[in-house]
Amino acid sequence: MKPDIVKKKKKTSWHRLLARLLELVLSPVNIEVLSDVDVMTEPPEADILLLRRQTAQWTEAQRALLPDGIRESNASHILIEFKYTQSFNKLALQQALGYDFFFKQAKQLPGEELQTVVLSARTPRTETLELLGYFKTQFAGVYRSQTPIFEQVLLLSLNDLSNEPHNAWIKCFSSKKKVKEEALKRLKTVGLISLNEELKYFVSGLREIWSVLSKGGNKMKMNFTPEQVTEFGKELGDVWLAGLKPAERLAGLKPSERLMGLKPSERLTGLKLSERLVGFEPEEIEDYLKQLKKRKH
Repeated sequence: MKPDIVKKKKKTSWHRLLARLLELVLSPVNIEVLSDVDVMTEPPEADILLLRRQTAQWTEAQRALLPDGIRESNASHILIEFKYTQSFNKLALQQALGYDFFFKQAKQLPGEELQTVVLSARTPRTETLELLGYFKTQFAGVYRSQTPIFEQVLLLSLNDLSNEPHNAWIKCFSSKKKVKEEALKRLKTVGLISLNEELKYFVSGLREIWSVLSKGGNKMKMNFTPEQVTEFGKELGDVWLAGLKPAERLAGLKPSERLMGLKPSERLTGLKLSERLVGFEPEEIEDYLKQLKKRKH
């Protein structure tokens, strides 16, 4: 199956693809991911995502998968407005402020329990940041506003986030080809992809879509659902991991995960006798030898 690139008015809902990726990554660590969230009782449909923590605080496992800016927040609800094809501007900020206000009102949430975030695939213009009072924080690509009315809306520039592994998941939605490719390379060495088959297929499908776009597919109208991206990845099979050295495939895995599925005899293949006995006390070895002698007799 090739990417279904057709000349239509309907375009891919990129925020739904991002939501599916985050769902595959974050659900195992008890973070609920929802897309097209209602922010009012009878709201217009909004391209927003919701990360809802199911624990009192972020756990270490959760923080390891969350990007800078969000992983430092104490809020239990993270409301995300994702701008993939549009630039960050005054209108985008006004939308985010509206979502922030109405969501807190509808859910009766205290202000500290909600963090609203604008994810910008494109790098924000310097003049726009200055106009809206946004300044760089200690984390690359993370901005806050010194203007009181805007201070509750966090801005993340995907092109500018650091190359730390916890940022790689969302950086593969960056607008810059080089940044996106680097993020995809980092995801290759994350053990979670090897352990989660559906996640591997989804990322593989995304990777191929980005490849088509970089070769001129962006001049066409594309319409992909998360399910179609996963199916596309399945048809590609293990191409996603092709070219990786054995050490790269195992990077990030715990020892128990590296040995998963192997028989005891297979786990010991290639080890010398002295290496197989490492960690055993002399008494334990002697007891085992006595048991072997009894079996022979």
